[in-house]
Amino acid sequence: MKNSEKNCLADMENRFALIDYLDGGEFANIFLINIDNFSNFNNTYGFEYGDKILIEIAKLIAKSKPTASKLYRIDSDEFAVVSLGEMRANKLSDIASSMVSFFDQMEIPVDEEISTRASITIGVSSGVGNQILNQAKIAMKESREHSRGSYKIYDPNSMYIKKQQENVYWIHKIKDAFEKENLVPYYQPIINNTTKKIEKYECLVRIYDEGIVIPPIRFMEASRLTGTLSLVTRVIIEQSFKKFAHNEYDFSINITNSDFYFNYLEDFLLKHAYKNDVNPSRVVLEILEDIDSLSSPEVVSQLNALRGHGFKIAIDDFGSRSSNLSRLLEFSPDYLKIDGAFIKNILSDKKSLIIVEAMVLLCKKSNIKVIAEFVHNAEVQAKVEELGIEYSQGYYFSEPKEDL
Repeated sequence: MKNSEKNCLADMENRFALIDYLDGGEFANIFLINIDNFSNFNNTYGFEYGDKILIEIAKLIAKSKPTASKLYRIDSDEFAVVSLGEMRANKLSDIASSMVSFFDQMEIPVDEEISTRASITIGVSSGVGNQILNQAKIAMKESREHSRGSYKIYDPNSMYIKKQQENVYWIHKIKDAFEKENLVPYYQPIINNTTKKIEKYECLVRIYDEGIVIPPIRFMEASRLTGTLSLVTRVIIEQSFKKFAHNEYDFSINITNSDFYFNYLEDFLLKHAYKNDVNPSRVVLEILEDIDSLSSPEVVSQLNALRGHGFKIAIDDFGSRSSNLSRLLEFSPDYLKIDGAFIKNILSDKKSLIIVEAMVLLCKKSNIKVIAEFVHNAEVQAKVEELGIEYSQGYYFSEPKEDL
């Protein structure tokens, strides 16, 4: 590669120059361009060819950008095109769409014999001041939530923005909950459909916030973003073992991929089992991730060790996302919890009924006990019993409560 080519990227104006330009006080339109999956080029062709591809992409951006606009290199695989003067939304869309389409049609030479293609995602924002750079970044992230090789114009009222703002709010709330010990377990009974009695409870996390009980749907995403999911699990394990030390009920605890990543479960669960004189056979670990995530050797090793101590395993929300029947048979859990959406609609949706029937048949042949979630009325419960499902859980019996 020629030195002149190597220097063309280094000589391009950078983020700091862009910020100074945007701080000039003029109305500007920014098109923040990210090369989709650029790391794949480095992995496939090597870094030297990756740099060459990056240079060719920079040339293509320069060709496709609006006349009189300026080009900046923001990051290794990220560029910004800035044009001054107010533009209508349809004009911004036309420019971004044209640049995306231009890349879709262009081949990029790797060497004399090999060429490749690249797609780009663009975030667009307009205004005065350098805050439009951050807005364009948000728009680009929002676009990527739906697809690559596309564009998005920043909209302060979009659901994506509201979700991000809500996550920031709950990040502070969950930090406060840890500091004030306001994370508490709630318990929902699971009914044995043969005896009609409560046999076990699921332990569910809640936050006390100024007298209000907050369900996990409001804060668990923030916990994931802050890397505190395993801390939530630890709190629930510790408090739940204390609760069930003085009765004979079985109980289940939700386990996330984060808990397996930190590889602490075996020691931590055994510590609290011995401390509270709870037989591990009374404890069911509900795996919240889709079943395909259980195939890694590290996770399999941990699960086998836990099973060796007597802990039982349940697959939660089966039927949602990428649940896999073949993987289910390989893994052979003690319990399968059918995704509540199927149970909720079992009387009104023929497809839901067929899916539930198939799951029940498979589990019976594989000696896996089935738990129906979201049982919300007597009619649904009657259908669940008719299908031979062993256990039921839902508001028809009880909502989650602080006490048993």
